[in-house]
Amino acid sequence: EVVARGPAMRAIFLEMVPLVARQDTTVLVRGETGTGKEVIARRIHALSRRAERPFLAVNCGALPEGLVESALFGHERGAFTGAAARHLGTFERASGGTLLLDEIGELPRAAQAKLLRVLQEGEIERVGGEGAVRVSVRVIAATHRPLEAMVASGAFREDLYYRLQVFPIVVPPLRERPEDLEPLTRVIVEKVAASFGRRPPRVSAEAMARLRAHDWPGNVRELENVIERSMVMSTGDELVLSAPLAAAPRAAGRAMTYREAAQRCIEDALRASGGKIYGEDGAAAALGLKPTTLQSKMRKLGIRREDGGNGGNGGNGGNR
Repeated sequence: EVVARGPAMRAIFLEMVPLVARQDTTVLVRGETGTGKEVIARRIHALSRRAERPFLAVNCGALPEGLVESALFGHERGAFTGAAARHLGTFERASGGTLLLDEIGELPRAAQAKLLRVLQEGEIERVGGEGAVRVSVRVIAATHRPLEAMVASGAFREDLYYRLQVFPIVVPPLRERPEDLEPLTRVIVEKVAASFGRRPPRVSAEAMARLRAHDWPGNVRELENVIERSMVMSTGDELVLSAPLAAAPRAAGRAMTYREAAQRCIEDALRASGGKIYGEDGAAAALGLKPTTLQSKMRKLGIRREDGGNGGNGGNGGNR
């Protein structure tokens, strides 16, 4: 559900989104992680003439290294070792609909060139293919990265940047739209309560005061996590916040060390995979690492699996 009480979000959802949804132009949604960029992309799709066609979202930063082009543009049988059959990439699977390319700043340079061709010519070429394939896909890109600095450093193609920047939408962080916090909290509480099969608890004035006092570096996603965790711990009719919010992601004013960043990245991947390390949907694939390499890093960082299985220090048994 869209929550837009403040002027910034009302301008996005009531003016910009309906305006651009009527066109087939490329959109670049920018904002910090967790601000709801995918919600905006889905709303654009829902209001467009492509609404009855597929909406697909792909995180460019989570694509396995070496398989980015295959994932996006597909491959032919025998294109590389293990390519036993033709594979349709996300562009072909989103045919007629909308494709969200999240974290577009993580796309390798080689794939950037192929993406530019899609935007300019409306065609792709599968890996190992010999001919162009026409596609009709509305592309929405999203990023939290400073693309201008990446263009200046050569990490991101300037021509692609301008091709994506046709209609930019900048999403403000949650700390800059405090008027949205209370209605967002109510919506999230009701959604989580419905998923738990229980009545939504009351959010007390004290709880709201604590929520307002926090600056939400993780934005709406952090708010969702805090509320869900609190509702797991709250069994009564009133929401009890279960943790000190000020300690949420990291100490303010201090950059994470490499060890902290690596630990958080691995833990996030393990949570997303349900503790699974091996396989295409495992944490190793999401991080672009070999499973044995990931297990070695987990041992060095003291990370254990969170799936209730045999833990990160174990071997290859249990939930692979």
